[in-house]
Amino acid sequence: MDKILEIKKLNLGFNTEGGFRQALWDVSLDLNHGEMHALVGESGCGKTITAMSTLRLLPKNAEIKSGEIIYRGEDILNIAPAKLSTIRGAKIALIPQDPMTSLNPLYTVGDQLLEVIKIHQGLSGKAAYEKAIEALKTVQIPSAEERFKSYPHEFSGGMKQRAIIAMALACRAEILIADEPTTALDVTIQAQIMKLLQKIKTETGVSILLITHDLALVSENADFVSVMYAGRIVESARAEDFFKQPRHPYSLALLKSIPSNRGEKLETIQGQPPSIYQEITGCRFHPRCEKCFEKCKTEIPPLIPTAPNHTVACWR
Repeated sequence: MDKILEIKKLNLGFNTEGGFRQALWDVSLDLNHGEMHALVGESGCGKTITAMSTLRLLPKNAEIKSGEIIYRGEDILNIAPAKLSTIRGAKIALIPQDPMTSLNPLYTVGDQLLEVIKIHQGLSGKAAYEKAIEALKTVQIPSAEERFKSYPHEFSGGMKQRAIIAMALACRAEILIADEPTTALDVTIQAQIMKLLQKIKTETGVSILLITHDLALVSENADFVSVMYAGRIVESARAEDFFKQPRHPYSLALLKSIPSNRGEKLETIQGQPPSIYQEITGCRFHPRCEKCFEKCKTEIPPLIPTAPNHTVACWR
């Protein structure tokens, strides 16, 4: 399939009082047209900072040392701010982690939706209103005309998340970055939001980069999976291949920690993920890996193909 977004060997870190601390190492990831690509891993592994790099929404002390982020043939990291503003929000839209704090409580949901449409679509008046109502109906908000007048506090968490998705759709975004889009929601609403994203993907052909730590969610929704550990991609594969035959020890450990309904004892991964202040030579997973041998401690394993569309960074 055609690639709509390519992240190539992204190296990023933070300037701290103790000097530069690297957070991402040679991160490479492809997002295809009309696919949902899940980027998974434990909290703090670099998933969100990778996603935010595609929008250049980084903390002031963040610094990209090298790499490219290619969208429609152009490197987002090098384009002028004026052109970036025509891409951010309009072509690449963010569905943030916490819908509760993502809407301005002082304005109605409709007013906020109209503002987005005016900025990114250049519409106003009746045309903007009709576009807003259409977007609310697309995300299955009932009584859209009435809800248009509601304030955020009158919406449930799930309804707020739908409203944020509606803003992305109203701009005709080609890429949705969904950063833990179900974290703050209960299980029933989580399923509804994921079903909605799937429906939108099928009907509009939008590409979705899903940031999550929930492999159960990934198994039911994603087309492609990339596993990140401590700032590195350690495995990438089509979802069906990944869940059928995971290859990296970290991937195997993550899958064994998913609760099942068979009453099996859950396995755990010993130790903790390293912080950016820890210096680790070789494979960054080796201090926690049961299959570690001497080479793992001294040499960084490259991502290599082990099957079609399946790459793994492991010496074994």
